[in-house]
Amino acid sequence: MPNPPRLRVAALTATALLLSCALAGCGGDSHDEDLTAQELSWKDCQAPSRAEGGGEAPSPLPGGAEWQCATLKAPRDWAKPKGDTIDLALIRAKTSGPEDRRIGSLVFNFGGPGGSGVTTLPAFGTDYANLRTRYDLVSFDPRGVGRSAPVECLSDPQLDYYFEQDWSPDDAAERTALLNNTKEFNAACEDNSKKMLPHVRTTDAARDMDLMRQVLGDDKLYYFGISYGTELGGVYAHLFPKHVGRAVFDAVVDPTQNSEQGSLGQAEGFQLALDNFAEDCTSKTEDCPVGDTAQDVKDRIAKLLADLDRKPIPGIGQRMLTQTAATNGIAQSLYSKDFWEYLVEGLQQAYDGDGRILMLLSDSLNGRSENGEYSNITAANIAINCADDKPRYTAADVERRLPEFRAASPLFGDFLAWSMVSCTDWAVPGAADHPDVSAAGAAPILVVGNTGDPATPYEGARKMVEALGPGVGVELTYKGQGHGAYGSKNSCVQKAVDGYLLNGRVPAAGTVCS
Repeated sequence: MPNPPRLRVAALTATALLLSCALAGCGGDSHDEDLTAQELSWKDCQAPSRAEGGGEAPSPLPGGAEWQCATLKAPRDWAKPKGDTIDLALIRAKTSGPEDRRIGSLVFNFGGPGGSGVTTLPAFGTDYANLRTRYDLVSFDPRGVGRSAPVECLSDPQLDYYFEQDWSPDDAAERTALLNNTKEFNAACEDNSKKMLPHVRTTDAARDMDLMRQVLGDDKLYYFGISYGTELGGVYAHLFPKHVGRAVFDAVVDPTQNSEQGSLGQAEGFQLALDNFAEDCTSKTEDCPVGDTAQDVKDRIAKLLADLDRKPIPGIGQRMLTQTAATNGIAQSLYSKDFWEYLVEGLQQAYDGDGRILMLLSDSLNGRSENGEYSNITAANIAINCADDKPRYTAADVERRLPEFRAASPLFGDFLAWSMVSCTDWAVPGAADHPDVSAAGAAPILVVGNTGDPATPYEGARKMVEALGPGVGVELTYKGQGHGAYGSKNSCVQKAVDGYLLNGRVPAAGTVCS
């Protein structure tokens, strides 16, 4: 699951703020029962909610197996476990194998933070068919996401305007507008979701997963975390090392970095992916339609973005393709090598004055559906990051660091540098500089790094292994492109991951797949 870079734009004045269940946190009454003893009522899944991204109810798996959904009650505030509860949305596909071969439930988190597991698992369910031979496949909307007490900030029309704004200010007036609009966005989140904002930290989600483990009936948590899901898995392993079963981390977040270092790392990662795209396009036997050399490809993209900064072009309907939307669209296309052909098409169109494809890619990154409704991935992403990350940066901080960000990426540097002010006026203090994932005594965790990953650079895998501690993290390297490794369908990676999850075979540390 993509971990969206916060190539964010400024918010408009919040005038018609949403009144939703998020105002009260979608919570229940206080309780006295033991939540670990609750029984889940699995039923046919409904169509995804607006906050989950909308669409149709999940289709049956090959062979006719139906997806089932349930809700899990969890404390809103884990410091007050007998207080108000919230409902967490779960989804599962029961194992396809014989019951006597079943290991347990394999819980997935696909990243973000802010991604809906209830919608993502069915979308990629066939990719995990082999794992389903011995596990029930399970995922969930983490707290603050989708159907699980979602954080809400701006309305759909306001979000359209929000994503049109300039996130790479060129002068004092644009910088002031960016800071004011960010402050107004954050105020909207507080107005609409005040009761949930202090309780969406990754530590809260990790405690939810341990409750989930118990209610699902497993002595250990069997886990597959992707992108931000690796951070969540690392925090779980730190809090509950003795409860870690077989676990895989793919597309690994560097747990040693603060938010500034993480943004700089993403700038380097997306620039590397852009370099690889340009080299790939121009190295083929046929002519590359968007440049004669790799540098020419990048120069033409830079010129397009500069032109869009001065004058946007038609996008979809009445919406114009701005510099920010085009940058978002380019970033989205770099998450997977499978998307590179769409980037070529989108650039060709944009050079001819048509921004539709780049706008579609940008909408995908931002969680906008064709009917103009947004999932809550942006609101949840910001809320979780700001609750987790202690640093708060000023415009002066950003301006001091701009040269370093621009050196890391001429294209993405400004956007990712200015994303550092996202939490400056946030209502809830951040928890720490970076997560603690030390997990002495935990079972082996397979940590898979991709050398061409734009969103979670390869170096994060080694840092995660070191931070988990001796005898816990086992590193596997995939020499490939795109975000993550298992989803690339590389047979070497899938054999190693499946061998561990299905049969407990830990690959040799330092294994390399290409």
